[in-house]
Amino acid sequence: MTLYDGRIGADYEVRGVYVEEAVTRRLQALGINDGTTVKILNRKRKGAMIIQVRGTRLALGRHISSCIEVKEEA
Repeated sequence: MTLYDGRIGADYEVRGVYVEEAVTRRLQALGINDGTTVKILNRKRKGAMIIQVRGTRLALGRHISSCIEVKEEA
């Protein structure tokens, strides 16, 4: 499943990031790597979402969040 399909309040483990190379490098610099835990905090009307990664809140657009493959943590 993708991060965009996730629900608010749930924790997910990143399995892969499949966007342009420059965007992938930027996300990795922000801490979104394979195996990282991500929590969805909020979702905005036009597809943007607020996530928490390693204690930092980030906003991602629909295009980027739909290209991040995740697995729900138990």
